[in-house]
Amino acid sequence: MTSIADIQKNAQTRMDQSIDAFKQSLSRIRTGRANPALLDSITVEYYGNRVPLSQVATVSLLDARTISVQPWEKPMAAKVEKAIRESDLGLNPANMGGLIRVPMPPMSEERRREMTRLVRAEGENAKVAVRNQRRDANEAIKKLVKDKEATEDEQKRAEADIQKITDKHVAEIDKMVAEKEKEVMEV
Repeated sequence: MTSIADIQKNAQTRMDQSIDAFKQSLSRIRTGRANPALLDSITVEYYGNRVPLSQVATVSLLDARTISVQPWEKPMAAKVEKAIRESDLGLNPANMGGLIRVPMPPMSEERRREMTRLVRAEGENAKVAVRNQRRDANEAIKKLVKDKEATEDEQKRAEADIQKITDKHVAEIDKMVAEKEKEVMEV
């Protein structure tokens, strides 16, 4: 038998997971600064399989505007360079022998605004996910009341607690969106 405390704990955990997923998607959104996480979504052909870039090369920062990619095997350099060039990130890597330099071109004002819209859309998706967790938790609590395993007073208290958890997570998402927008708009 699940209790109200179990339902609340589960809702908290799932909301935390939504926040983590949101952080992950934010790290892939380009800002003016170089960020190795930007290349996380790129996959490379490696002995007949598509594998993440991080499994065939070391990705690090050379400076604030340049990412360096060091393939572990010399022949992979051309494939890695091609994968980065063909990604939808609009990057133009330069192969320097064994090291691939990926300079971050400065973003135009229009591109920055486009990125902030993307950040807001991702934030909205994360909020929807958190609110869905709230709805699921509230429905589980209502089911307990319907099955006479909890009282209506307990239901009201539990729903209020879940609302507080939801508000906390939504505020955290708003804060993260604001920080990312500021980062994107920075020239």
